[in-house]
Amino acid sequence: MLLRNLDPRNGLCNGTRLLCRALKINFIDAEILTGAFKGTRTFLHRIPLKTPENMKLPFEMTRRQFPIRLSFALTINKAQGQTIPHVGIYLPEDVFSHGQLYVVLSRGTSQNTTKILVKNGNIRRHEGVYAKNVVYKDVLLPSD
Repeated sequence: MLLRNLDPRNGLCNGTRLLCRALKINFIDAEILTGAFKGTRTFLHRIPLKTPENMKLPFEMTRRQFPIRLSFALTINKAQGQTIPHVGIYLPEDVFSHGQLYVVLSRGTSQNTTKILVKNGNIRRHEGVYAKNVVYKDVLLPSD
């Protein structure tokens, strides 16, 4: 996952998911996995990263590193708008915002490739496992 806005006009934004095709000493050959630039090959170079000003060090440290992070998971919000062939959903607690359950359940391409783990999904006097869907009716109903 890309950690910096390198070239937004060409799809290289913070949070862009990438597939690393080759790791070289000075660059990474990567393919964009999502969005309008899906399938585009790009080369990522090391960039200088400095210590944040809020650290209040008596000196400045700079190092050059690739602006990416290995990621195995993403939040519901980051998944919004994406189509993902195989989806694993972990809900340790109920979703907390309007529409989040719909968003996460609609990311997969098939029920057969979507797996859900609900940690505490019991409802008294009901059999089975449930996930609570948060709906703000004020958002859906016409205002007077």
